[in-house]
Parts: sequence; C-alpha cells; structure tokens
Amino acid sequence: MPVTSPSPSDRENPVGRDRGDACPGALRLHGADDGALARIRLPGGLLTARQAESLAGLAHELGDGNLDLTSRGNVQLRGLAPDCGAELGARLRAAGLLPSDRHDRVRNVAASPLCGLDDRRPTADVQAWTRELDRLLCGADPEPPTRTADLSGLPDLSQLSGRFLFGLDDGRGDITALAPDVTLIAEANGSALLCYAATGPCLRLAAADAPRAAALAARHFLDGLRARGLTAWRVGDLPPQDRPDTGLLRRRLAAAGITAAPGGLLPPPAAPPEPGCVHGPGGRTALSVAAPLGRLTTAQWLLLAHGAAQAGDGTLRVTPWRGVVLPGLPAREAVPRLTALAAAGLVTSPASAWHGAGACAGHPGCAKSRADVRADATACLTSVRPAPAPEHRGTASALPVYWSGCERRCGHPGGRWVDVLATGDGYRVAVRDGAREESARTVPAARSADAVAAARATGPAGDAT
Repeated sequence: MPVTSPSPSDRENPVGRDRGDACPGALRLHGADDGALARIRLPGGLLTARQAESLAGLAHELGDGNLDLTSRGNVQLRGLAPDCGAELGARLRAAGLLPSDRHDRVRNVAASPLCGLDDRRPTADVQAWTRELDRLLCGADPEPPTRTADLSGLPDLSQLSGRFLFGLDDGRGDITALAPDVTLIAEANGSALLCYAATGPCLRLAAADAPRAAALAARHFLDGLRARGLTAWRVGDLPPQDRPDTGLLRRRLAAAGITAAPGGLLPPPAAPPEPGCVHGPGGRTALSVAAPLGRLTTAQWLLLAHGAAQAGDGTLRVTPWRGVVLPGLPAREAVPRLTALAAAGLVTSPASAWHGAGACAGHPGCAKSRADVRADATACLTSVRPAPAPEHRGTASALPVYWSGCERRCGHPGGRWVDVLATGDGYRVAVRDGAREESARTVPAARSADAVAAARATGPAGDAT
C-alpha cells in the first residue's frame, strides 16, 4: 500500500489555520450525503478480537454495513442515522473504544504494525509505547506538579486538533515516512529519538521515557502557538521560524525529570508491509492484508476478527496503509487463513492489481465529488487489458494510484503517485510528486485503464511507496 500523507493544503501551504477544526470523531459526527460518518480512533491500530466484533456489529446495525480504514490506522463508519450518536457512544464505551469523551479526536497514534512480528532485531515495544501514550492523551498529566513550578494555564492535550499525529517507529522507517507531528523512533541500544514532523534536530532519551516525552512535546507545541498568538492544526502548518524549539523542549523535559541530549539520525523512509505472510520468532506467523480501496464489508471484517480469536493471539493491528495485520498464528495455520481471506476479496499479495490502489469516498457519499470514483476505480482495476511489464506488476516498482472526486484529494498518498482526478467529463491522469505534475492527460472514464497502467509503470524516483 502507498505511504500516506497530509492533504495538499497540509503539504503545500504551511500556514496558520483561520477556521475551526471540523475533523470528525466518534462523538462529533460528520454529515455526508450518504448519512452521518463517525471516525473511531484506534491508537496504534490496536484492537482485540472482541472489540473488532463490536465494530462489525455497529457497522451492520447502525451503518451501511462497511468499515472504512483510514490513513491514520483508524476506522470510519458511514451511513449512520443522524440521531444514533448516543447509542454509538454508549456501545463504544462498553467495548473500551472510547476511554475519554473529551479526548476522543486527539487519540491519533500511528505505530509500526510489524513491531515484534518479523525477524528484524527487536528494539523497543512501540505497542507498549502506544498504550502509555494513549493514557497520557486521555488526561494523565505528563508534568507532575512536583516537577514543575505551576501547571495552571498550561494547555490540555485535548486542545490538539483532530489532525495532529503522533508516530511511533520501531526503527524501520515506515512511520517516519508519514511525517508525524511528534515522532518517536526506537533505537537498538535502549534509547529513543524524539523529533517534530520527522525532521531534525532530534533529541535522544531513554526508551522508558519516550511516551511521556512525546506528550510533553505536543504540549510544548501548543504552548508555542499560544505564546505567539498563532493558530495551526499541525507542526507542518507553521513556517520554520515558528516551529517548536527543541532546545526549549529539552529544558522542559529536564524539569519533568527526563534527561535528553541532542543528536541522532532518523532512519530513511521505508515502505509499508506488503500483503502476505510475515514470518517471525518462535515459529509464529503474522498475516498482512489490505482492504480493497480501503473498505471492508462486515463479513470480511468478521473473518479477520474470527481469525484473530481462533488462530492468532486475539488481537488485530489496523495499519496506516488501509490494511490489517493478524499476529501470532501458528505457521501451519497461516497459508490456509490467507487463502480464505483472498477468497473473500481481501488483498493478500503484492501481485494483486488492487495493491497500492486507493480512492476517496466519491459520489454519492460526498457532495463535492464529480464522479462515483470507487465504481470507476473498481472498473479500471478489474478491466481486461494487457498486463504491465512483470517488473512493474504488483511490486514496489509500480507507483501507487489514487482516484479523487475533487481537488481536495482526501487521503491521497505521499511521495510520487498516480493522481486520477475526476473532471466531470472523465479523469485527468497525472504522476504527482508534491505540487509537481508530469505526464498529465485527460481521458474518458471508460478509457482510463490504459492511462492509469502506463502512469503506474513509470516507477518511483527513489521514493518508497
């Protein structure tokens, strides 16, 4: 699946925000053309099988029967009745998926989904970091009063925008590729790096202090906004001169009892996990699968939940690349389970035409969309056409592709990717890299397959997809 990034405005226009943050949550529903939409935060993408079954029940009983996976590793329910909020909230609380009403929308935490599951040298357990950071985001104070002179007036972390992202990288570089606002990177020597927006300068600190340091870094960001009279949703919205000062952050960490030193290099951005079997220690295997165009039916979701409960370790990990990882399967169970998931329509191999493909909600769910982009993308991906060259078919050499119903391009990939933009009379197909475009052409929807295949086969320019 492609590396995801902020929206075009986040990436290309780093300025303060002059309007309120309308990011949806589990309690703040968004009114769409197909009904209300709820976004349920899953810090680190972590779910128990029982919680996954609860989400399936909500999608089936209150929504349209589908679960959409987001580029933050969260889950969205669509087609909800506008008056379902009370029941939805009560059922999420009962399932342990809404630990704090006030902090619902700020629990945006992405974590390396294969941490501890493959044969890489183990580093810190970023899943444990996730659980501790979530506790701090939900109200536990990262600056104990015994360590600071006065906490009155300090911003609460609930004041973060619903777009602010924490990234916990186990050292492989998959999460740093998302450019989180506050990034932690595990190091093999028991230390961790802390930085803003996945860029330097970094601070090195003990891994045990990492979650609390990340929470303090977010509070430091909010303090800076207040001191300068600025409004911004994300660190990248600010010009370089207004971004948080890591020297001041280091002193703040010291006041809270955390020793940090300047230094450390970020890992290079890495590709996300490919679909298939992931062989790990102890003879255990994880399954990595992707949702076609980021959407799973209730039946497909329940297959994953039941697989986690029956053969895995009882948990699932939703990834920021609109996929799911099932940990802890015995090796003998892995291939039969993967085969069953493939038969149910999930993406289980990088050779699939659906690997690396995505789409926004499109018409009729979004009033701004000029086309039913999901239907057109499905027709394109399933159409009979000459196959691309073997070296570009379903591998990381093929560019990710994303269908968008309007110029907002909600949820599009980062890096270099194929932009398929609805125009009202067809699609404008171009290779994009940030604000730059190349090989642009406009084609009717019925003839878009060849244009998309040709653009995908150009391959990335030294960019992890």
